[in-house]
Amino acid sequence: MLDAATTRTFVDGVWDDSIVPTLIEYIRIPNESPQFDPDWAEHGHMDRAVELVAGWCREQPIEGMTLEVVRLPGRTPVIVMEIPGDSDRTVLLYGHLDKQPPMTGWDADKGPWEPVLLDGKLYGRGGADDGYAAFASLTAIRALREQRVSHARCVVLIEACEESGSPDLPAYIEALRERVGTPDLVVCLDSGCGNYDQLWTTTSLRGMVVGTLAVDVLSEGVHSGDAGGIAPETFRVLRRVLDRIEDPDTGRLLLPELHVDIPDARVGQAAVAAKALHGQVAAKYPFLDGVTALHTDPVELVLNRTWRPALAVTGQAGLPDLASAGNVLRPTTSVKLSIRLPPGCDPVAAQDAVKRALETDPPHGARVRFDADTPCEGWNAPELAPWLEGALERASQAYFGRPACAMGEGGTIPFMAMLGAGFPQAQFLITGVLGPKSNAHGPNEFLHLETGRRLTACVAHVLAEHHAQAPREP
Repeated sequence: MLDAATTRTFVDGVWDDSIVPTLIEYIRIPNESPQFDPDWAEHGHMDRAVELVAGWCREQPIEGMTLEVVRLPGRTPVIVMEIPGDSDRTVLLYGHLDKQPPMTGWDADKGPWEPVLLDGKLYGRGGADDGYAAFASLTAIRALREQRVSHARCVVLIEACEESGSPDLPAYIEALRERVGTPDLVVCLDSGCGNYDQLWTTTSLRGMVVGTLAVDVLSEGVHSGDAGGIAPETFRVLRRVLDRIEDPDTGRLLLPELHVDIPDARVGQAAVAAKALHGQVAAKYPFLDGVTALHTDPVELVLNRTWRPALAVTGQAGLPDLASAGNVLRPTTSVKLSIRLPPGCDPVAAQDAVKRALETDPPHGARVRFDADTPCEGWNAPELAPWLEGALERASQAYFGRPACAMGEGGTIPFMAMLGAGFPQAQFLITGVLGPKSNAHGPNEFLHLETGRRLTACVAHVLAEHHAQAPREP
């Protein structure tokens, strides 16, 4: 088995000498996901990011490794690496390199494309979510080989449209089916951690319905003193139809199609996670003075975040900024809705229910439309095999000095639902570096470097134990 001290020394050296400098260059590339940059192919940022990551990977001294940048027509590329192992079993390691848009609110000395190293954190868009994944995956494999510790065959897959819902991934999975094989362990480094003090694994992910809600009443704007009191105001109509799906006082979503029965095991897990966080589940959020969370019970907050639906309005059109706000009753208001769905919720049925509720019998006969994107399914992990449960505990104790902890995540990783359906016998290690204040998708996103190093060592440990419990080839 791996020697923990030797592993940490090796991993730390690679991170400091090679990974961090490359991540700094990666952060500088504004390779926004296709949903946010439809002209990504012409702009070339995605190709720059792919070549940077692939170039670093090619330089790693891993005997027998092959690397290919696969490009299906009209789709974002993927990087596929195959590393031969000492058994006929397969581990699939996954990450992505596309990014969310810049967002506003960055500190004056930081920016989405301006990497900043400060207090053990690397600030900038995409480093933690999750540009580090390819580097950490190969470094974990190298750590094994440095100590001549056996591992299974490994396939590393890095995609480039995860932040858009992974629309290109099914085509690649089909095209690469023989090369991927049948993994019995999946490692995904695109998730979060409750704190930076122990190894956290993700037991579930929420699905998502995203779409644009538009309300139209006039063919053009009219003086508000003339039309006010006669023409319906689009913002009020919008508020009224949103109240059909969300309780305006509590934020609870009202449609039964958006809810599931939470498994008892996950309720118990939420209680353990809340205790590990010392009840400070809401403490990581930048609340203004006097603002309170939606519940006082930390266990309920964990369940709200992981197993209950939630609505966020993420964008708008039709509302001028304040400096341009004339006295006009506006003809239209549109908002972008992001509805997180619990694991096990049928996303198509949920989307249909939302559309019916919003569009049926519109107030004052207004034109109300909900145009939805392709919905994403949530994911609930299979029960941990005893070997993996033990390996996670031993890895956390070895590299964090504390027990491992598990919790659902509120976000969506579309690939996990695809893999769960395609490989029902596989075990999953879903983890990541997105902890308190790391703020993926928002301003001041950062990668907690010490957690990145420790997590890399933990992955190496799990790969070693995976092979140790696997049947040997004759």
